[in-house]
Amino acid sequence: MPIDLPPLAQGELDPAPPSKKAMFTRLSDSPVLLADGLVSMWLDRESGAKCFMLSARALYIVWVDTPQYWRWISLTNSRFAEAAKLRDVCWLEIRGKMNSQMLSQNTKYAAYMVFKIDDEHYGLDFPLQEAAVSIGGNRSSRQACLLGYDNADDEEEMPENYRSIMLRIRRFRRSTRRVPPPEAHVQLPQKRADGWMELEMGEFCNEGGDDGEVSISLTETRGGNWKKGPIVHGIEIRAKK
Repeated sequence: MPIDLPPLAQGELDPAPPSKKAMFTRLSDSPVLLADGLVSMWLDRESGAKCFMLSARALYIVWVDTPQYWRWISLTNSRFAEAAKLRDVCWLEIRGKMNSQMLSQNTKYAAYMVFKIDDEHYGLDFPLQEAAVSIGGNRSSRQACLLGYDNADDEEEMPENYRSIMLRIRRFRRSTRRVPPPEAHVQLPQKRADGWMELEMGEFCNEGGDDGEVSISLTETRGGNWKKGPIVHGIEIRAKK
C-alpha cells in the first residue's frame, strides 16, 4: 500500500475504508478522482503500483477549444464527464505529461490512448500517426494507426463500425502502396471491456522517480491530410509486467 497517495477530490473515499487492507481493496477495485477532477488514480492489484488516467481536459490538444476543429461532448457512465471529439484538422497533436514523482518507483509502465472512432471519420489510416513516450532524456516512438484493430481475426466481437473500417483498410492496402508492407510494425488499438478502444503508445521505466516529467504524445503533422472521427477520453499510465 503506497504511503504517498496524492490528494483526492472531496468525498472520493467517503466513508473512509477502516483499514489499510480495505483501502487497498477500494483503490484497486475502481479509480478515484484527484483533487483537480481532471486525473484519476487506482492501484495495480498485483504490484500495488499507482496508475493514472489523464482526462482529455488534462491533455494539450492543438486547437481543442476551436469549435471548427474540435468539440467537447458529454459522457455518461464514464470516468470523466467530457471527451474531445475531432471534427476536422490537418494537424493532429495530442500531448500529456505527468511528474515522475507521482508514479511508483522502480516500476515499468506503459501509456495508452483511450478513445473511440465516430461512425463519420476520414483521414486516419494514412499518413500513420506517431506515438511517443519520453522520460529523463530517453525517448521511444512507434508508428500507430487509430483505424486498425488488433483482434482483427475475431471479427464477430468487433464493434460494428470497426468491421467496416477493416474492410476499407484491406481494400485500401490492395489498391495503393502508400500503406507500409505487412512486415512493417504498426501499433494497432485493442478493444476494452468498458467499450472504449486503447492504443499502446509506449513503455518506460520509472526508476528513482527523479527523472522529471513523463511526456506522452500522438501526432500526425507532416502529411497535411484532413482528419476526422476520434473521440478522445484520455491517456492511461498503467503498470506493466
